[in-house]
Amino acid sequence: MSVTDRPADPVGSGAVSSGTVSSDTAQDFAPGLERLFEGVPETGDYRIPAAAIEGELPAFLRGTYYVNGPARFARGEVRYRHWLDGDGMVCALTLGDAGARFVNRFVESHKWREEEAAGRALYRTFGTRFPGDTLVRGIALASPVNVSVYEWNGKLLAFGEQGLPWELDRSTLETLGEFNFGRRLNPVSPFSAHPHFDPGSGEMFNFGVSFAARRPTLTLYRFSPEGDLELRRRHDLDHPRSVHDFALSEHYAVFYLSPYVFDMEAFMEEGATLVDGLAWRPELGSRLRVFDRGTGDEVADVAIGDKYCLHLVNAFEREDGKLVLDVVELEEPVYPDYHPLEELFLDVEPGQPVRRVVDLDAGEVVERRELPYRETCDFPNVGPDKVGRPYENFWMLGMSKSGERGRKFFDRLVHCRWAEGGGTTHWQAPAGRYLGGEPVFVPDPAGEGGAGAVICQEYDGVSDEGAFLVFDAQDVAAGPLARVPLRAPVPLLFHASFETAGE
Repeated sequence: MSVTDRPADPVGSGAVSSGTVSSDTAQDFAPGLERLFEGVPETGDYRIPAAAIEGELPAFLRGTYYVNGPARFARGEVRYRHWLDGDGMVCALTLGDAGARFVNRFVESHKWREEEAAGRALYRTFGTRFPGDTLVRGIALASPVNVSVYEWNGKLLAFGEQGLPWELDRSTLETLGEFNFGRRLNPVSPFSAHPHFDPGSGEMFNFGVSFAARRPTLTLYRFSPEGDLELRRRHDLDHPRSVHDFALSEHYAVFYLSPYVFDMEAFMEEGATLVDGLAWRPELGSRLRVFDRGTGDEVADVAIGDKYCLHLVNAFEREDGKLVLDVVELEEPVYPDYHPLEELFLDVEPGQPVRRVVDLDAGEVVERRELPYRETCDFPNVGPDKVGRPYENFWMLGMSKSGERGRKFFDRLVHCRWAEGGGTTHWQAPAGRYLGGEPVFVPDPAGEGGAGAVICQEYDGVSDEGAFLVFDAQDVAAGPLARVPLRAPVPLLFHASFETAGE
């Protein structure tokens, strides 16, 4: 990887050195992956001529693929140890008739600017603490704004797990400032990195969790297409459960509450990292809580076993009024597998797409179905037009070495179909190549039955090269239709979105 700076030897609690897998009993299924966590990726703005693109882009695929994620893992002598610690970088790949344009920049948040000026790390992160680190107002992490990015209401917003989103210039990705929804929210308002947008109304829905030990709460938000805050409704939680995502149906906001509990007192009194303060307590059980998205009133609270869910796939309502909820369900939390960076996913548990049909009046699950894909998988995407609506197809990333001890990473693009006889198919990346960036589905306006394209990132750990891949959404197993090469690789990032040209 081309770098402008390489980190000094690490210091502080939780810091780790670079290299390959250290365990004598573990294999390395991801050689070269460590390069993505060293140094500072180049930023830039350049054209990729059509002649440089391998294969052919579909004619309907014209617009911009945005992706956000952690990209810088060291400052001064401090090297971060957890995948969620890195400073957020947004990339924009714009596809047109003459080729492509690629732009990438760091999100210049308060944390980024202060640490740039100081020339060293200042703030404690999700998984790394160090001597002299600080918290915002003495109680919260400073957001690295490194999870997701969406266009909404004519604005491009980058989201982090803690704090408000940041507005970026839609063309240059220059950071314009913190976005507070017309001063209706403030920097301490709990606000997640997983907003959802109703494809019909244009409304944005989001949530936030307050982990106060005495009274943990979940706040549901609804914003009009013009940006006005229309609903802010707070609900008590039985425990301070970690919640990363939710689902939206036509009438409901749906939360899968796992028994992954945060100890705020330990975090504050003992100086632990946030991940240190999280505990897996399956004896508490998982719950499904459903809220009316118009009023915020609770509609149902249903016990659903003792598994873990990081990302939900989608939700919709059947004609008989029953709620359908699809999730990627895991045996236990995945955050511990995000560190140390040199041994990512060493002993990660498998996951599986699971569908539940819920009778809201009776408050119970009446049907349960699993897709036949039981390997480590994540980052599901249905396409923006299917959010909260009946659908059949979705796409996600998978790991071929699930169940084997050793460093590994996502190296499969998986197409899932709920229709009877559907199941799953996948494309396996060649050895030494890895996939990242949420695999975003872009529909073909002239096609039917889920026709379209899927876009994701690729990194070649052997040649140290990066690219974006484009697949036929209904035939991912055939391999990429097109490969758009980059001048210099960028880290494999998190959540993405696509804005069609002219919209």
